[in-house]
Amino acid sequence: MDFSLSEEHIMIRDAARDFAQTELLPGVIERDNKQQFPDALVKKMGDLGFMGIMVDPKYGGSGMDAISYVLIMEELSKIDASASVIVSVNNSLVCYGLEAYGSEEQKQKYLTKLATGEFVGAFCLSEPEAGSDATSQKTTAIDKGDYYLINGTKNWITSGGRADVYLVIAQTDRDKGSHGINAFIVEKDTEGFHIGPKEDKLGIRGSDTHTLQFNDMKIPKENRIGANGSGFRFAMKTLSGGRIGIASQALGIAQGAYELALKYSKERKAFGTEICNHQAIAFKLADMYTDIAAARHLVMKAAWDKDQGNNYDMSSAMAKLYASKIAMEHTVEAVQIHGGNGFVKEYHVERLMRDAKITQIYEGTSEIQKIVISRSILRD
Repeated sequence: MDFSLSEEHIMIRDAARDFAQTELLPGVIERDNKQQFPDALVKKMGDLGFMGIMVDPKYGGSGMDAISYVLIMEELSKIDASASVIVSVNNSLVCYGLEAYGSEEQKQKYLTKLATGEFVGAFCLSEPEAGSDATSQKTTAIDKGDYYLINGTKNWITSGGRADVYLVIAQTDRDKGSHGINAFIVEKDTEGFHIGPKEDKLGIRGSDTHTLQFNDMKIPKENRIGANGSGFRFAMKTLSGGRIGIASQALGIAQGAYELALKYSKERKAFGTEICNHQAIAFKLADMYTDIAAARHLVMKAAWDKDQGNNYDMSSAMAKLYASKIAMEHTVEAVQIHGGNGFVKEYHVERLMRDAKITQIYEGTSEIQKIVISRSILRD
């Protein structure tokens, strides 16, 4: 086993770290307060190749591996989880889905723009009654011959108001259950497509989250992804890769909180010495460091499995389950180490704590990850 990063991976990590520190950090508190989508920064991330990290260069992507993706996501998430989730969805759910399952025509028309950041993508699976239970799709796509007629509602859609291209999961034949579900490419200006108000969220407030409604929306047959009835498999496989992105986001949030807590503990004095010299604080830092290291190994293993062509359903579920758990626990500890200052926005840790919670919920709740893991264990 080799746990060291290659020179190329180190360069990629350092480029992402530099961008996060110089570009994301200066306005991150203001964007959080105003729930402001980082349009200009998304364009810059596209220019750096962060919006199509694993996409083949022939489609405008960077052609990097999943390890590179994890390294970039961690560095961005240490500073701004709102920006990193835009990157995650665009890469893991939209670009991956199109490259792996889309037709050549679909790739040329959409993937080439998504991979460069010219377009932003959104993934539309969740519904009011179909979040964790993704088979219970109420959105319908009725086959009308040369087009599908789509009606329904999708909610909690990341980049929902800002995206240019949406991958929509809908039920075509309810009698076939999960085998009657399809995935479609939908453009923002399609007639019958309505974007609801922006959600006022606890965390990742710079990310654009909306409910979407489809009213007799006509989608041409050539916009269906894959064979008829393959939509559920498409969604589940895409989400497995998405969990690597969210796991690395959770890892970055935890690492960012740890670094801030460590720095503060070396500056703040109490009872005549820096607080890091008090065992109560030193032990908190030891636990944070250990748990983050363990999470990083799980995340890297999941990314390695993907790069090796191994089945990564279980490893990505374990990575997301554990990394999101420690992100939540240790951002709380980071606030505690900061004391009263931790409750104040200018010290950043309260935002990281708010951002951490969603990593236990989206792209499969922690409970769903346990279902995936337990089924894998019991099947073996």
